Amino acid sequence: MKEGFRVHGAPPYRAAVLHGGPGAAGEVFSMARRLSAWRGVLEPFQAAVSIDGQVEELRSLLEERAEPPVALVGYSWGAWLALILASRRPALVSRLILVGCGPLEARWAEGIEATRLSRLSEEARQEVGSLRRLLADPAAPGRDAALARLGELFDPSDCLSPDWEGGAEVEVREDVHDKVWREAAELRRSGGLLELVRRVRCPVSAVHGDYDPHPAEGVREPLSRALPGSTFYLLRRCGHAPWVEREAKEEFFRILESLVEGET
Repeated sequence: MKEGFRVHGAPPYRAAVLHGGPGAAGEVFSMARRLSAWRGVLEPFQAAVSIDGQVEELRSLLEERAEPPVALVGYSWGAWLALILASRRPALVSRLILVGCGPLEARWAEGIEATRLSRLSEEARQEVGSLRRLLADPAAPGRDAALARLGELFDPSDCLSPDWEGGAEVEVREDVHDKVWREAAELRRSGGLLELVRRVRCPVSAVHGDYDPHPAEGVREPLSRALPGSTFYLLRRCGHAPWVEREAKEEFFRILESLVEGET
């Protein structure tokens, strides 16, 4: 992807949807496109290889192309990025919606890998192991493709009944994922992530699936302590990516519309 972002709908752009990964540019295309029925939406492609770099990319794009303050919808890693930006640049953000957010404290993340692997076939588990070994070697060729394949293998463990039709090309970058995730994991382990969350002053809501291997309580409980005024929505029969879940996506978009428009 040559451009650093995609636009959906007409200006003014008062919402932005942030992808996960880190390093999975393009994966929230269909969510951003549907959200654009209600307001103009930016879909940034985060390419920096540090947290500070990704915050700066996002700040620059919002100041240059959006009409702040904007509603930030962050998916997975993008939820953390949205929280970090809002803690540092409060004037840019009107509200945060965290979708499929990762646990905000390290203790809640301990069982994620085991849950994901338990939902896979033996053949898939063996391939996951092979890909993990390849990705552990910084000199190994084909690391972007290996990370993309790992994501494909985990789709059945992360999503209950997904419909991926209507999506767009996803550009997976292992260098972005490796460097940013190492930094992000340490930020969470040290308690620094939750400290940044405590500094957020805009309305914050989290939307999470009950089938998501990232435990819902690992978002709801720390978030409610750090931001007592936050709200939490648990979607039934829904995995990590609510906008593609056949049984949950309509409820998800009803909630998302009301949150983005400030009605909830």
